[in-house]
Amino acid sequence: MIRKYGIPAAFAAALACAVPASAVEIQGHRGARGLMPENSLPAFARALTLGVDVLELDIAITADDVVAISHDPALDPAITRGPDGAWLTGPRPLIRALPYAELEGYDVGRIDPESRQAKRFPDQQAVDGTRIPTLEALVALVRKSGNDRVRFNIETKVDPTRPDGTLPTDAFAARLVREIERLGIGDRAMIQSFDWATLRTARALAPAIPTVCLSAERDWLNNIQRGRPDSSPWTAGLDIDREGGSLPRLVQKAGCAVWSPYHRDLTDAALAEAHEIGLEVVVWTVNDPLDMTLLIERGVDGIITDYPDRLREVMEKRGLPLPEATPVEP
Repeated sequence: MIRKYGIPAAFAAALACAVPASAVEIQGHRGARGLMPENSLPAFARALTLGVDVLELDIAITADDVVAISHDPALDPAITRGPDGAWLTGPRPLIRALPYAELEGYDVGRIDPESRQAKRFPDQQAVDGTRIPTLEALVALVRKSGNDRVRFNIETKVDPTRPDGTLPTDAFAARLVREIERLGIGDRAMIQSFDWATLRTARALAPAIPTVCLSAERDWLNNIQRGRPDSSPWTAGLDIDREGGSLPRLVQKAGCAVWSPYHRDLTDAALAEAHEIGLEVVVWTVNDPLDMTLLIERGVDGIITDYPDRLREVMEKRGLPLPEATPVEP
């Protein structure tokens, strides 16, 4: 059979008939990481040009208190070249230790061809000279596009097991909330994190901004940590074992409006329970159209993807409503 992104054509056609025509939220992960340099203005511009409901992004805070967009608290050598044009080597500079004027000197416009990331995203278009943007610059780009309904899903990159890598939790959350309010996007923003203490602080400061509890139970990332004698350091003192093992109820107790699990962790029972207690479920990070199709069929509320173009294609084939495209240049 002919396959596209791993989907047997006949199987996809059969599933298309089974999917109800209901809206599913499209979130562009790091803008559109599969297509353009991650967390960059070119990536966010591509997502807006394609048409997404939400721009998903990550936040770091510089030495001079600038809210910058970066997935890692430290510069990533797989995507970063110094002012001399050479790929970073040696210790990774922490963003919290750099003033923004110095951070701007780094080029994040392509993936190191020798890195594992290059193999994961072979179709990503390089844009040499791309800089790490600020949240303010992203908001300006959205306004330039004329898109007055796209929302911002802003992840705090705080690791409670490595507290020296960022500002302390309370200070980080407070700085982000102040910037969201200064930029006038409080009614279009949500704050997400694997570190639920950050979300607790953000909610106390700005109760109207929804919070999103991220979760993963994998060898490479596990912030839930079942079966501990105490609570996980990631879940703000809450313990899943005291909630009968129910992750949706743990999320509800944490005060989040949205639960965002790794998509391969999500069971049908947990999805049904989450909906029963009023949580929205937005899964991350889904790049295979077959997985997208199955998750839509199962009834998730939203999908975070590196390839919003693929998700739009899946949804269009099923007659699902799509967000408006708002073409813009970075």
